[in-house]
Amino acid sequence: MHEYYVSVSMAEGSVSVAEVETSFQKFAVHGDTKATGKEMNGKNFVKMCKDCNIIDVKNVTTTDVDIVFSKVKAKSARVITFEQFNQALTELAPKRFKGKSKEEALQQLYGLIAGKEPANVGITRVAKAAAVDRLTDTTKYTGTHKERFDESGKGKGKVGREDIPDTSGYVAAYKGSGTYDDKVKEA
Repeated sequence: MHEYYVSVSMAEGSVSVAEVETSFQKFAVHGDTKATGKEMNGKNFVKMCKDCNIIDVKNVTTTDVDIVFSKVKAKSARVITFEQFNQALTELAPKRFKGKSKEEALQQLYGLIAGKEPANVGITRVAKAAAVDRLTDTTKYTGTHKERFDESGKGKGKVGREDIPDTSGYVAAYKGSGTYDDKVKEA
């Protein structure tokens, strides 16, 4: 059992473990309604590494992150605790910041993580493409289709179609609705 009390002094100021732990909790509960924030799964660990720029294609890849995650977690477990998370960062730091001492690299890694939360901006945005606008602009409709919309572009429903059959008679296709009584009286 290792206790991690690291205070990082960098250009941004000092980064406390509490700030890193807050970020850990935010990423731990991301996308999981049942998560407590005390443990993080592999998917969220990779997301955190991507969002915090720990994965940088050259030095640290998603594969590296997965391997480190597997190394620090308990054999049968599928999640890591904050303590195991710190071990993982200790392993990733020298890879991410080559040429720095282990402590310095870890401090810079903490600096990347502190204050971050899961980025989910633009995940469910409605596509607003020019092609879609062109296709749904009712003012440009021609032929019989233009009859189905009023000037404002609102659909008229059944009224906009001209092939509505007259079903006003008491039998389908009866043309002289309301003339039955006249015919009976004449006879």
